[in-house]
Amino acid sequence: MADRDRRKAVFVISVAAELAGVHPQTLRIYERKGLVDPARTGGGNRRYSEADIERLRRIQDLTTEGLNLAGVKRVIELEAELDRLRGALEQTRADARESLDRVERSHRRELVPLSQAVEVWGTRSPRR
Repeated sequence: MADRDRRKAVFVISVAAELAGVHPQTLRIYERKGLVDPARTGGGNRRYSEADIERLRRIQDLTTEGLNLAGVKRVIELEAELDRLRGALEQTRADARESLDRVERSHRRELVPLSQAVEVWGTRSPRR
């Protein structure tokens, strides 16, 4: 599923709560605690996306493991930071590979084949 499709807010609170396996009031609590930020219609009704549902399930997993909501929020923040850093690292690696390839290409142009060398080191007979 495309990221844009995953972020399209289509589920009303009751459907989102059912999909996440929680009570609608729990979703309101999560929103007050800053754990989820659903989209709003013009009339102010909440709408949840597939990405929101995945996040709600992650919250449920963490609370089931014994974390309180403050701990859940911190874990989610750290996971987001880790994802961001992984992306930055991958971009840095790609940039480094590209730079290395560019340097190697420029060095290949500077190399002279052995057959064209004026003198091969160590093959000259000693002078007498």
